[in-house]
Amino acid sequence: MNAITRLATAVSLASLFPLTALAADSKGTVEVVHWWTSGGEAAAVKVLRELVEKDGYTWKDSAVAGGAGSAAMTVLKTRVVSGNPPGAAQIKGPDLQEWGALDLLAPLDDVAKANNWDGLLSKTVANTMKYDGHYVAVPVNIHRVNWLWINPAVFKKAGIDKAPTTLDELYAAGDKLKAAGFTPLAHGGQPWQDSTVFEGLVLGIMGAEGYHKAFVENDEATLTSPKMTEVFTALKKLSTYMDDNRAGRDWNLATAEVIDGKAGMQIMGDWAKSEWTAAGKVAGKDYQCVPMPGTAGSYTYNIDSMAMFKLKNEGDIAAQHDLARIALEPEFQYVFNQNKGSIPVRSDLDMSKFDSCAQASMKDFQAADKAGKLEPSMAHSMATNLAVQGAIFDVVTNFMADKNADPSKAGAQMAAAIKSAQ
Repeated sequence: MNAITRLATAVSLASLFPLTALAADSKGTVEVVHWWTSGGEAAAVKVLRELVEKDGYTWKDSAVAGGAGSAAMTVLKTRVVSGNPPGAAQIKGPDLQEWGALDLLAPLDDVAKANNWDGLLSKTVANTMKYDGHYVAVPVNIHRVNWLWINPAVFKKAGIDKAPTTLDELYAAGDKLKAAGFTPLAHGGQPWQDSTVFEGLVLGIMGAEGYHKAFVENDEATLTSPKMTEVFTALKKLSTYMDDNRAGRDWNLATAEVIDGKAGMQIMGDWAKSEWTAAGKVAGKDYQCVPMPGTAGSYTYNIDSMAMFKLKNEGDIAAQHDLARIALEPEFQYVFNQNKGSIPVRSDLDMSKFDSCAQASMKDFQAADKAGKLEPSMAHSMATNLAVQGAIFDVVTNFMADKNADPSKAGAQMAAAIKSAQ
């Protein structure tokens, strides 16, 4: 049974229930299911809420923390099965295609045309937001996933004079940090975090082409290749620089360890920058952001987007459209992305208003786009559906938890798990 069939089965009961409109004021309500719940993320989404409310609409917040969105998706499916979908939900990548195939998403073509979305967005971003050629979601930002975050003060104390650019340099930095009494690599032991590190290693060791074959095409020969064995060997090595008590730790708590000077580095997407910003730290001074060693020139992206569900109440539909319009307005794009740590989806904004990390991210995004080295993040639901992603998560996390795991067997295990999930 493929992923779309499973999803269709899960929500088919919705036909037994009427689509109930949400309680609304005179202008309409938009309920938003999302997982922007950390300090920096909460500050970012608050901006959107205030702008919607400024237009006279009611924002009903349905935030669901944890699991890089998996918990929120469980809540969303339950809502749809009960015939009570929210007005909008944070849905990304291939999952938009699955919801679109079920004829549950509301088209946004009128809003898109009126506000020139095709002219403002890169083709990569625009195509990700469409189902069957029609906009069904609005993008709010672009995250770069393959970042390494560094506390330079900790590096100095450990006798490290420059950021690592290769895996060997990363290992050397880890050894010095460990010898100086620091946690070399802050990490939270959750499946999506494990796979964030793993996909970075795939990109660094196998290149953009190998990454694409593994995570977008799920090519068995690539998954079982000697290069994949090399990736798992590197993953085992990196895990020795992580805290043994990391199990279950949230990503922002791992970020706090680097901010507080207890750890030297973290491999994490640029939403980590929102925590540095919230702590009053300055990019390029209090912290450094560099591409994960081995991945310079390539760019794994995670696009946050909000899909609109079909509703019947005209006021609520108007609220949806207002939300979609605001999400691409310069005012929101500037403030939201400055808070979130990401970069704008619009190509016409003044990046001098952003910090050095964001400026580097935008420059690298545009360069990778031209060079054909933009790759959708597997760990963040951009490369494949949730079923295949879950299969990869299980293999990677089980591998990291087992100190006796054999890197030469892990690729075949992953290929088999993906095949079963498809």
